[in-house]
Amino acid sequence: MTFNDSLNQESPEYLKMSLAAAMTLKFLPGLFYRGARLGCVNLLLHYSDGCKANCSFCGLASQRKSEGPVKSFIRVPWPIYSKDDIIKAIKTAPKHVTRICISMVTHPKSKRDTIEICRELVDKTGLAVSLLITPTLLNREDLVAMKMAGAERIGVAVDAATEDIFVSLRGKPVKGPHDWNKYWKIYEESLDVFGQGMAGVHLICGLGETEQQMVTAIWRSRKMGGSTHLFSFYPEQGSAMESVPSPPVGQYRRIQLARWLIDNDIVEGDSIDYDTKGRITSFGLGKNLIEEIINSGSPFQTSGCPGPDGKVACNRPYGNEKPGPNIRNFPFTPQPEDVYQIKAEILSYE
Repeated sequence: MTFNDSLNQESPEYLKMSLAAAMTLKFLPGLFYRGARLGCVNLLLHYSDGCKANCSFCGLASQRKSEGPVKSFIRVPWPIYSKDDIIKAIKTAPKHVTRICISMVTHPKSKRDTIEICRELVDKTGLAVSLLITPTLLNREDLVAMKMAGAERIGVAVDAATEDIFVSLRGKPVKGPHDWNKYWKIYEESLDVFGQGMAGVHLICGLGETEQQMVTAIWRSRKMGGSTHLFSFYPEQGSAMESVPSPPVGQYRRIQLARWLIDNDIVEGDSIDYDTKGRITSFGLGKNLIEEIINSGSPFQTSGCPGPDGKVACNRPYGNEKPGPNIRNFPFTPQPEDVYQIKAEILSYE
């Protein structure tokens, strides 16, 4: 059963769910383009007075231009369901669903509710739970409490590759509460509390950074002991950046490849070469090895928290683009015809 926004339908008893998860758990009808299968149930805390942050690229921004009963987030609507109904549906979910991700919002109740919801989902579903946290609200003791509640992994949505971009899109200039240094500090503490490799940084390609700046942020994340979950910017309707286009696909393909090489410890960030515009020109590897890696298709699949088989479970089908021939994050292994297109895109410098 779905619900519309109301004062009585708030977290922790109610949660928003991604459209893909709602389809996978049979709350809503629908088919996935090219037979994609979602591996992670993505949930989002919900309050009637909304998120208190005002990030320029986000559909949940407090000063969003257009209002309606359901705001879009990561390109699609997130319908509301009761927590009890969600738990029941997860218990009978397809076997390819192996993880749950709970996303916080910037709200005074969010910390307490996240811990409560995490504990209940771990106890009642048996699935691994990741938390996408809001560092602005947290300290080390909160991270310990989250681990005690059963959370397995932590995600920190830094989003912007540089401090200047972070501040201009998420900080005081847009009446936002977030601080660049606090985000990286909580990421560092997450790795300490949850263990090396058990926390990751979310970065969005296309917020105004150069490729070199994005690689620097990815390398920072890896050197600290975690990894990067990469997104391609998609303009959210009603957000302050609704008229800003997605980054050129060539830019995104090169960053995807760089991220995969760095997170798999094949290259270091300073091994990559750039032109005068900060665009990648060389990955510091031999031609045959690069060709082999590209042919595998792996660098161009969605990056996210893994399932028990070590493969990405949080594959977020079509969260970066509309379903169709121009897939940015592949929710499945790219086929030979996809790789052929990817090779041309990597060489595209718009």
